[in-house]
Amino acid sequence: MTVSTAIDVRALINDRSIGLCQKLVVLLGFCIIALDGFDVAIMGFIAPQLKQEWGVTNQMLGPVLSAALAGLAIGALVAGPLADRFGRKVVLVCRVFFFGVWTLATASSTDVTYLIVFRFLTGLGLGAAMPNVGTLVSEYAPDRSRSFLVTVVFCGFTVGAAGGGFLAAWMIPNFGWASVLVLGGVLPLIVAPTLFFKLPESVRFLVAKRAPAARIRAIVDRLAPGVATDRSTFEMPSTPAAAQSPVKIVLSRQYKFGSVMLWVGYFSALFLVYLMGSWMPTLVKESGYSVSDAALVTAFFQLGGPMGSLFLGWCMDRTNPHKLLALTYLFGGAMLYVLGLVAGHFALVVLLAFVIGFCFNGANTGMNALSAGYYPTEARATGSSWMHGIGRWGAVLSAFAGAQMLAWGWSFSQVFGALTVPAAITALAILAKGMNGARLRRAASRQVVLV
Repeated sequence: MTVSTAIDVRALINDRSIGLCQKLVVLLGFCIIALDGFDVAIMGFIAPQLKQEWGVTNQMLGPVLSAALAGLAIGALVAGPLADRFGRKVVLVCRVFFFGVWTLATASSTDVTYLIVFRFLTGLGLGAAMPNVGTLVSEYAPDRSRSFLVTVVFCGFTVGAAGGGFLAAWMIPNFGWASVLVLGGVLPLIVAPTLFFKLPESVRFLVAKRAPAARIRAIVDRLAPGVATDRSTFEMPSTPAAAQSPVKIVLSRQYKFGSVMLWVGYFSALFLVYLMGSWMPTLVKESGYSVSDAALVTAFFQLGGPMGSLFLGWCMDRTNPHKLLALTYLFGGAMLYVLGLVAGHFALVVLLAFVIGFCFNGANTGMNALSAGYYPTEARATGSSWMHGIGRWGAVLSAFAGAQMLAWGWSFSQVFGALTVPAAITALAILAKGMNGARLRRAASRQVVLV
């Protein structure tokens, strides 16, 4: 008679090397984030052509460019609880299909109003991508390499945005601006069926939801062939909050302070990075440089992101992630201040732009790993999605803040000096979260000793 065995899926993932199933999750996650990066940046590629063909002013473009960001924020807030209830895979597949459809619809727009509406609807779909991909990858990653694998996946955003720029430069002159939107819509519609058939649901989620053993066993067989039998049962270490709803867990006494610090930190971080990404070309050009010089500085700022992401993700798995990210934001803030002082030295401006991109873009990717590792499986998608949803409003606000700074006539040094403030706020929020977590762990340890 076959003996029934209980398999701890968390230990199973942690005790084995990364297999083909997990590599497939990383690859498909990378593809989703690359599509996300392409689609988020798509309006920036076609904006100059819209201004020329439709006579659109900068003021009219503002709502067009921010509509998707507003949709992203709302979509992320809604998608997290849905993913914690129905699963990471089903939400991802539906939302990828959703943003593909609305991107295609955007290509048929005949005026600015349609652009705004369709871009907002596209953002609702995009909002589910980043946090849920981060959640799914983190739940298939061994604890020892979780941060690194999450940051590898999120490098896809830069690849998608940069690749879209090269394609747009070729497609717009030859096929018109709508062709870029058609491509941005068709690609997700091709990827969605692949995700449906090939992407596995989170095995940790299925165990937490007490899914049928046969469904869990099918995924475990892909992770570790031959380990499970027909009589195997599956389990994970339970958490005290496991019986609560995901929203209640995120807002519970145990997680509330850390959640608020993640929200504050990510809001400030996205405000900082999006303002720099949007307005750096203008600021550099108005400092006396050419358009090509401004483009070069901005390119080096973006180029630092993937390198910073991979390096910081690797380090986060080997050291205190809170101290590491806080120091990175503080160092990046110091480099911002220095950048404001050396505007007349082009080589230094380029070098500092790279270093700042390395720090801020890399650390922002690390924030995704930080949130994914903070919450239990039952609330991980909600916690990560809410950090994204609230943080996105920082990106929305940055568009208006940058325009106001320029309207006030702020100089290159004044703008970058002011941006040291959100960098410091982000660092302090991360440190406060880390210190509070350490305090709670010490308190829990004392209770165990007393018992």
